[in-house]
Amino acid sequence: MSLSQLPSEPIAPHSTGELQEIRLPYRDRPRDAVADRAERQLDHLVDVLAAERLASQSAAPLTEDQAPVADEALPSLELSIVMPCLDEADTVGTCILKAIYAIEKMGITGEVIVADNGSRDDSVQIAQELGARVVHVDEPGYGAALMGGIEAARGRFIIMGDADDSYDFSQVHRFYKKLCDGAELVQGCRLPSGGGRVMPGAMPWLHQYGNPALTWLVQKMFRAPIHDVYCGLRGFTKQLYQQLDQRCTGMEFATEMIIKSTLFGAKIEEVPIVLHPDGRKAHRPHLRTFRDGWRTLRFFLMLSPRWTFLVPGAALAAMGLIGCLLVLLRVSLAGIVFDAHTLLVSTLALLISAQLGSFALLAKTFAAAEGILPKDARVEKFARRFSLERTLWFSGALIAGGISAVAWKSWDWAATGFGALDYSETMRWIVPATGAVALGFQFAFSSFLLSILRLARR
Repeated sequence: MSLSQLPSEPIAPHSTGELQEIRLPYRDRPRDAVADRAERQLDHLVDVLAAERLASQSAAPLTEDQAPVADEALPSLELSIVMPCLDEADTVGTCILKAIYAIEKMGITGEVIVADNGSRDDSVQIAQELGARVVHVDEPGYGAALMGGIEAARGRFIIMGDADDSYDFSQVHRFYKKLCDGAELVQGCRLPSGGGRVMPGAMPWLHQYGNPALTWLVQKMFRAPIHDVYCGLRGFTKQLYQQLDQRCTGMEFATEMIIKSTLFGAKIEEVPIVLHPDGRKAHRPHLRTFRDGWRTLRFFLMLSPRWTFLVPGAALAAMGLIGCLLVLLRVSLAGIVFDAHTLLVSTLALLISAQLGSFALLAKTFAAAEGILPKDARVEKFARRFSLERTLWFSGALIAGGISAVAWKSWDWAATGFGALDYSETMRWIVPATGAVALGFQFAFSSFLLSILRLARR
């Protein structure tokens, strides 16, 4: 029997009432007619794959060059399918079989890697018996498991997906085709906005609102051309992965890949998919709605100094400048006179905006130096133009000017015998003067820190 005799449609993924009662090794499940039919289908697939492997191996004796080699000397492959795994004995076997089916059906060289993150059930035993490569990853975390599996992968292309049977691995040929056509990252999309479909019971209702909201933020903050930031089924080139230098070991791993791929200018495409209810029975999903949602939002802000620091700083700077001008020019609007208190608040806004602007520059420089973000030509140009020496001269002028203004007003006060002063007139000088001194020190020390971050290092 050959693969051409298999049904043309892929094995149906886990869904309500279909493969829900499938029996895998070391797992006793309730029996019914649906389970018997599903088990026969998978048994048939295993028999076919085993027969074809046996036929290919017996067709010609192994030469010395074809003899088994150690892992470190294994040849490269076309495709690696990587699955992170933590106590997924309920479903990992089904996922492996579908992945093997897809590789065999495409007629390419490939492998299935299960990146085990400390499973205490039979996941590892099931994966090994079904022919998957098991990579043990000691460091806990979704991202850590994927990093370990991807680094061990020998494929030119890599497709990753969860081992909970919510994704249909028999459909990975759609990702592989786009990778072959030149895409560097192919992102799955479960949401209707990108042509995907979520089966009833497959996604908690909070996620159905949180996912589009976080996706919208990624689109606006980073201009990412995707419609589902959290979809875990995706394909990418090994070369792109090495360029991205992923750092996040938790659930942020998936969003880090999308953001960095966008910032590095990678060619990104999407594939609409169907999300099915997962097949877990032994434990709850690993994703925690509020914890992981906040960590994702926090990560967005960390990778976007523009939105975290620069935009709020620019808004405060505009408010501060307008307030200061209203007071210093003695403008009256609708009978309202802006005086010393407005000037005080406006100066405070300018001080905070200067600090936020410095933070944006420092954060961008640090992220580029550490490889977290690509270098920004505009930041490099700004840093060269406003060198440490020039900034120190400018800061010194601000400090000297501010101190001079305070000294002048103090001299006027002494000339009156330290008597009563015109509060409004005096504050018009003292508040901007002290603000200039504070800004001078802020600029000077921020420039020193920027110079430290830009030091050449290996």
